[in-house]
Amino acid sequence: MPAATVITQPTRTASTSQAPQASSSQKVTVTDPALVKRAVRAAALGNAMEWFDFGVYSYIAVTLGKVFFPSGNPTVQLLSTFGAFAAAFLVRPIGGMVFGPLGDRVGRQKVLALTMILMAAGTFAIGLIPSYSLIGVGAPILLLVARMLQGFSTGGEYAGATTFIAEYAPDKKRGFLGSWLEFGTLAGYIGGAGIVAALTAFLSEGDLLSWGWRVPFLIAGPMGLIGLYLRMKLEETPAFAAELEKAETNRPKVPLREMVMGQWKTLIVCMALVLVYNVTDYMLLSYMPTYMSSELKYDETHSLVVSLIVMAGMMIVQPFAGALTDRVGMRPVIGAGCVGFLALSIPALMLIREGSMLGVSLGMGAFGLLLVCFTASMPSALPALFPTRVRYGSLSIGFNFSVSLFGGTTPLVTTALISATGNMMMPAYYMMAAAVIGGFAVWRMAESAGRPLPGSPPAVEATR
Repeated sequence: MPAATVITQPTRTASTSQAPQASSSQKVTVTDPALVKRAVRAAALGNAMEWFDFGVYSYIAVTLGKVFFPSGNPTVQLLSTFGAFAAAFLVRPIGGMVFGPLGDRVGRQKVLALTMILMAAGTFAIGLIPSYSLIGVGAPILLLVARMLQGFSTGGEYAGATTFIAEYAPDKKRGFLGSWLEFGTLAGYIGGAGIVAALTAFLSEGDLLSWGWRVPFLIAGPMGLIGLYLRMKLEETPAFAAELEKAETNRPKVPLREMVMGQWKTLIVCMALVLVYNVTDYMLLSYMPTYMSSELKYDETHSLVVSLIVMAGMMIVQPFAGALTDRVGMRPVIGAGCVGFLALSIPALMLIREGSMLGVSLGMGAFGLLLVCFTASMPSALPALFPTRVRYGSLSIGFNFSVSLFGGTTPLVTTALISATGNMMMPAYYMMAAAVIGGFAVWRMAESAGRPLPGSPPAVEATR
């Protein structure tokens, strides 16, 4: 008998000599580096497109308020725009409950291709909607419908992308490879913010209101076709292929009740991790540019440029932080982020409010470095919470319920709190509360760095 049983992709083979020594009954997944790179690239591009849209919507929120929600009160316009932003998150749990179980039944690759199509269609449609001045109340209604289509599709996107990369990656590199998913997120944000910054800088306010705001949304069409092509060229993950082999039929069926009630303790930990991750993420990447321009009266272009620089710095640090999680573990890195947000949110926001270029840069830079603790670790830590049989479904449900309740509502809730209290420090208090909840989750979670995914054999990288 061979020293180990090697599970490989159907189109690639690897000799058993490439696997580490193991007992004769142990199975070892040998991953092909070329296939892993393709999987990471396809998943990251889809995530980049998703967050390109969210970045554009957030950074051009003031203009969208004028186009779709005419009112004499700028705060009401902004609240209405962020209300439509938050509405997409209300349907995300529905998308998660549809696409997650479907991904555990028919496969990760097929579902990720479908979510890519729907996501691109929803974003492209926003760029075609007539303004309020042309069709009246129909304009905000159509905007809401397009946002809800986006929300429904993204209900299966992030959990599927993280699951896809985690199941392809060798155990000792899961953190590093997973970090590239959020590299794609930052690239999408930078692309969206860069286009908005250029439009704001070079177009008059009249041109921006009449047609300029449509440009970034229409770009989503070609981006979606490229992402769909890359995802259609991928093969199914080794972990799901192995699950199919174990099933009595070729389509494993997992009841929704098992995904929720059978994993309820882990779901609570997952939702708490997602809460701190997304509240801080949306606060920094989506809300802070608007906070600086609308609440603190900074120049809008200046706010966008600072955000671009911070995100570019995060992109540079991201892969190194991902590799760090493979060396020291997920829990220390996530825990450091929670402690940092608890201790530094108030000082960092005070630097931003101080108003000088140095103060704003230091405050935003501090938030960016702390956020990297989450962006570098969560894509590999979250899928490792659940066994293969229910991974896509349980993660989709936990992730999207938490994002809908806390993450996507962050801009709306923060704007409303500032409006109600007049306290400009509300963003700091909100992030500190999220950090406390995240710290509880870190205390309860098990370390997953360098270890096999639950329900899967050890995964190692093939040698050449």
